[in-house]
Amino acid sequence: MSAIETTSLTRRYGRTLALRGLDLRIERGEIFGFVGPNGAGKTTTLRLLAGLLEPTSGEIQLLGERLDTRGRVAQRLVGYMPDFFGVYDDLRVWEYLDFWARCYDLPKFKRRSTVDGLLDLVDLAPKRDALVQTLSRGMQQRLCLAHALVHDPPILLLDEPASGLDPRARVELRELLLALREMGKTILLSSHILSELAEVCSSLGIIQGGKLLASGSLEEVRRQLGAGSRLRIAVRAKASTAVAVVRATPGAGGIVLDQDGHHDMSGPSADRLIEDLADGPTTLLVDWSGDDDGASSLLARLVAASVPVRTFADERNDLEDLFLQLTAAEPEDGEDGPPESRT
Repeated sequence: MSAIETTSLTRRYGRTLALRGLDLRIERGEIFGFVGPNGAGKTTTLRLLAGLLEPTSGEIQLLGERLDTRGRVAQRLVGYMPDFFGVYDDLRVWEYLDFWARCYDLPKFKRRSTVDGLLDLVDLAPKRDALVQTLSRGMQQRLCLAHALVHDPPILLLDEPASGLDPRARVELRELLLALREMGKTILLSSHILSELAEVCSSLGIIQGGKLLASGSLEEVRRQLGAGSRLRIAVRAKASTAVAVVRATPGAGGIVLDQDGHHDMSGPSADRLIEDLADGPTTLLVDWSGDDDGASSLLARLVAASVPVRTFADERNDLEDLFLQLTAAEPEDGEDGPPESRT
């Protein structure tokens, strides 16, 4: 049973089609990165999953339960952290969380332990008695994440959680998300910065104009986007042997010699060029369509052939560049709601 599943999910704002037939499936325990440019439909999707909007058509299931029109299932199963969140400036940090614990009808005997546990989790215990308005942006982000966790939901929906954070705060947020996953939470977080998600997400979905363009694991998304890999192999000598081994390896494609400018190894003068440089350090750039096991096998073959390998690295095509190429031709008529609904 999936944590989140949508079927033909559609949402209109007047004549604007913000989401068009979204079929999304997220398994339990995943950190799912929802990627797309501003106005692609990310916020609309999260609000639908949180029960804050009603779909124009389609269906949502959370942990096998159909989301009703009043959002009661979402209130119980989902913790939602919006991109633009409000905090009550005249409250202390612990009072802010206690307020939300009361909203979720947590009994008095449980509220204190819940608040203390959440403050420890998000590393705000030292700021327990501070006024909310005195917190930094990163601390406020962590406080709002604690707010989303007050009722211990199994699903978290985080809209641009790293927005406006400095590098240290981003690292702290990433570590916190991994800790929440270890606790069994399923996390869907949106972003328009793909590199921001690659290190923490177990799967990704790319959306543009209200349509899901690709989804799955990072490798699956690469394949769906037509993203290949390139191996950078630097050797101290024996370039001709290295090229022969690479050419004989399944998954290896074109070879470029990265030496005083790029030289294509498919031309008739390639072998002579390699022989001329065989005694010196040489770097080969190899188009690679194989998997990680194949790359490991290639490295083992080079070592067995006594090639002195200095560097063996996978230089995968940048996903952000591929995403920009893919979405450039797509119409950007999806919107995350009218301007007033995004504030």
